[in-house]
Amino acid sequence: MRLPAWLSQHIAALRALLVLTVLLGLAYPLAFVAVGHLPGLSGKANGSLTSAGSTLIGQSFTDADGNPVPKYFQSRPSAAGADGYDPTATAASNLGPESVVDTADAKSLLTQVCARSLAIGKLENVDGSRPYCTADGVGAVLAVFYRDGLTGPVTRAVSVNQTGTPFVATYHGVTVEPAEDGQDYVAEGGVVTPIRGDAPAHPVVPADAVTASGSGLDPDISVAYANLQAPRIARERNLSPARVHKLIEEHTEGRALGFLGEPAVNVLELNLALDGK
Repeated sequence: MRLPAWLSQHIAALRALLVLTVLLGLAYPLAFVAVGHLPGLSGKANGSLTSAGSTLIGQSFTDADGNPVPKYFQSRPSAAGADGYDPTATAASNLGPESVVDTADAKSLLTQVCARSLAIGKLENVDGSRPYCTADGVGAVLAVFYRDGLTGPVTRAVSVNQTGTPFVATYHGVTVEPAEDGQDYVAEGGVVTPIRGDAPAHPVVPADAVTASGSGLDPDISVAYANLQAPRIARERNLSPARVHKLIEEHTEGRALGFLGEPAVNVLELNLALDGK
């Protein structure tokens, strides 16, 4: 008996649904689960879990007040969540190179970088200065007012990120003023002018030590940042510097495929090794 056309169409659609469900809902996922358990891939597929968390997700090694624990290697900054490294809030700060002026609600990216570099310099007992940063760890930025708007002699200059003594006394013969809370000097016509200062072109504190990753969950740091922390670790744990550097080498991963990216050090694995775990 010939079925009605509408019924034949519904039966064909049901068959297609069943076939696609089996292929894409069962066979395809199971195939990827099987691939994930091949030798060399099973650890990552299962989350690379250790007794202290996953080596694929970064974490902070700080005390209850957010201060670095001196006996541990420190991770790079994180913008994921209020306290950083929150897997449920993975994100970047969305701040870019033009974020140089602080506001009442948030610090600029430049000031964040300057403050972090200064803090790391104190922690590691090295020079934490950077170009375009003041000695007190904020962005060295002036709002410069010109007689003719954007040209002509300078008539006024304000250190927009400092309410105390400005980082420079004069600019083009004009006394630099400290900023006043709540004032928007850019809206008033000031031209944003970063001042480089006399910091070295290649700062001692590496870039990854003062900037957050795009995901906010990066578990790795650069070899340079790990080596910068090595003297502190050796001192705090009463180890020889050679032993600490050897551990860094053992936990350094090379470039992907031999040429992509830079060598990196997994902070959690390195700290677990220090603890003998």
